[in-house]
Amino acid sequence: MRRIAILGSTGSIGTQALDVIEQHSDLFEAYVLTANNNVELLVEQARRFQPEMVVIANEAHYDAVQRALSNLPIKVYAGADALCEVVQDEGVDIVLASMVGFAGLRPTISAIKAKKVIALANKETLVVAGELINRLASEYEVPILPVDSEHSAIFQCLERGNRIEKILLTASGGPFRHFSQDELRTVTKAQALAHPTWNMGAKITIDSATMMNKGFEVIEAKWLFGVTPDKIQVVVHPQSVIHSMVQFEDGAVKAQLGVPDMRLPIQYAFSYPQRLPLNADRVDFFQLKDLTFERPDTLRFPCLQLAYDALARGGNMPCIVNAANEVVNRAFIDDRISFCRIAEVIADTMQHIPFTTESSLETYLETDREARLYAASLI
Repeated sequence: MRRIAILGSTGSIGTQALDVIEQHSDLFEAYVLTANNNVELLVEQARRFQPEMVVIANEAHYDAVQRALSNLPIKVYAGADALCEVVQDEGVDIVLASMVGFAGLRPTISAIKAKKVIALANKETLVVAGELINRLASEYEVPILPVDSEHSAIFQCLERGNRIEKILLTASGGPFRHFSQDELRTVTKAQALAHPTWNMGAKITIDSATMMNKGFEVIEAKWLFGVTPDKIQVVVHPQSVIHSMVQFEDGAVKAQLGVPDMRLPIQYAFSYPQRLPLNADRVDFFQLKDLTFERPDTLRFPCLQLAYDALARGGNMPCIVNAANEVVNRAFIDDRISFCRIAEVIADTMQHIPFTTESSLETYLETDREARLYAASLI
């Protein structure tokens, strides 16, 4: 029995992880469930899965959660510090880091130091602090198993001892793939949230529309697989059937295919190195009309280039990009900024915030704070 702490159990990844756990209740147990504000769903999940502990990160909701679960033998905690503490519990085997954004960094570091297996769905952790995370994972001998569909695909394609010539990181292209620059100036939040192939949370869906999500995945791939940025090529593949590919030094290419369903990479991270049955749709090759591939357009989608630029600079620059992006992403969702202004604010913030190669948690926390304040001042 593998006991799992789900950081962000009420989000898209968290809810699908619970479905995987339910399908294999003889192998997996939901040991810790956490949420930020979604009290109703967290309580519902706790009643259904009977975890050892729940955490509501927003302390204002503690009393509501405590009252709702008072008749059950479940420990209830609140606050950001509690997230870092529960992952260290001796009963936890795997930590699914599926919180959204920078908030997932500290709990993930705490879990690594407690020598827990990390199933990483929070890409911002490696974007912001890839050097620090890799150093800690090596020091504490902790495996980091990718949950992002693209990185899980790459992980599944790798062969021990075979050197990578190129990673082909696929992207759907988002809802605005065919929009002109003039059309992009007037796109709405509703249009951006209508992703053509994936059902995801609002933040990552907006990031997909700007292609910043793919830029973050480029940075994540660098830290997960130890390749230089020039060996990571983004390939727009609208059908989202091929989740990514690896090209080896002899020119052979391996691809991982599947329907767009996040339960597959979640389950693989939970069960690795074994594979388990999954009650989900399969690829029907006789229904596939075509599989197409395009080069990304960084003129229409400059956020992708900004991510490559941040990775090339290194240091705290990806942290700056992430902080600014979280601010403008929220502002766009709140109708306070236009779609095209998103990249402009991020680029301006990259120029303004002091650069450093220092890779400590304190540096990232201070960089994040400064970049958020500056980006917010531009809106």
